[in-house]
Amino acid sequence: MGAPVRPRTRGGRAARRTTVGLLTTVLAAGMCTVPAAGATARRVPTAPAATCADTVYAGMTQAQRVGQLFMGGVAATHPSTTDLRTLRAYHVGSVMLTGRSTAGTTATRNVVDGIRAGADTVGGRQVGLLVSTDQEGGQVQVLSGPGFSVMPNALTQGTWSTSTLRSRAETWARQLKAAGLDLNLAPVADVVPASLGTRNAPIGHFYREYGHTPAVVTSHTGAFAAGFRTAGVMTTFKHFPGLGQVIGNTDTTANVVDSVTTASSSSLQPFQSGIKAGAPFVMISSAKYTKIDSKHLAAFSPTVINSLLRTKFGFKGVVISDDLGQAVAVRAYTPAQRAVQFIGAGGDMVLTVKASTVPAMVQGVQAQMAKDASFRNKVAASVHRVLAAKAAAGRLTCG
Repeated sequence: MGAPVRPRTRGGRAARRTTVGLLTTVLAAGMCTVPAAGATARRVPTAPAATCADTVYAGMTQAQRVGQLFMGGVAATHPSTTDLRTLRAYHVGSVMLTGRSTAGTTATRNVVDGIRAGADTVGGRQVGLLVSTDQEGGQVQVLSGPGFSVMPNALTQGTWSTSTLRSRAETWARQLKAAGLDLNLAPVADVVPASLGTRNAPIGHFYREYGHTPAVVTSHTGAFAAGFRTAGVMTTFKHFPGLGQVIGNTDTTANVVDSVTTASSSSLQPFQSGIKAGAPFVMISSAKYTKIDSKHLAAFSPTVINSLLRTKFGFKGVVISDDLGQAVAVRAYTPAQRAVQFIGAGGDMVLTVKASTVPAMVQGVQAQMAKDASFRNKVAASVHRVLAAKAAAGRLTCG
């Protein structure tokens, strides 16, 4: 905006210096004071300064931008050269370490550093990769060996005091950080009723839940996330809007349906609390929730992602999918359809544990961008959110 109007003052240079000093202070705060004759000065917001994410985005090619929408899986021990070549060719901006590794922190760090060396550059500066894994505990702990603690399952973690869990979670996070990782695809925020227990195939069967009530799951997912936040490693609350009420596992079963959960169910409290505490990532389930949106899987539902997660719960971070690469729940859709429908519904980052699906997914997104202005706008917003997360993780450098 133009120079603010300043009323005449008395007192010569000292008064002018005071006024200029006040103006400088106000502008530094992102506001400018515009006095009106005979009225109290009103505060008008100025345009926000460009962020590092904005600067990087502006320097990217379209292919580089689209690549930021994907997280590709590679083996935690010895990533295949074919998978790495695919991720680099399509400018994939995030990586998930998959499988199981007992190699320890030092060996894992060497693997991660090798993967990072292939990251894209913009303006001569590397756009760092986000590197993640599944490090929940119990049967879901990808990385182990020297330097990594043996993490008990979440149901056991849920019996600890929140202060104990927070302290141990900080230790686990520091171990991941030492191994070069930025993001944990945990905690599980699903509430499995005690009456369902291990009959709940995706969560209860593996004791991945922190407890059987919203209160326990809320307090303990919060403690887990807080410990990671202290150590500077990001977390992911999953699997929104919850897999606690289903029988089938979306990884291995089609037509998994939750006919219980509504948009106001108490089982959503762990997600809502995590979001209020600043959760940077939320993962979307691939089940169908008939009392929220009976027409779409959650991963492809604008009602779930935009109306419930974004609008009602106010989530401003990165919305990541559950696996859309080889999960049976989405097998009826082509890889291109999976990516396009997830982004179109409001998702930001497509997770595929199967790197070979990336080319078709990227091509599908690019084809949709070519013919749909609204979709292009969604892509731009999503890329900005991903880059903002990278900046927060220290993976972007500007200026």
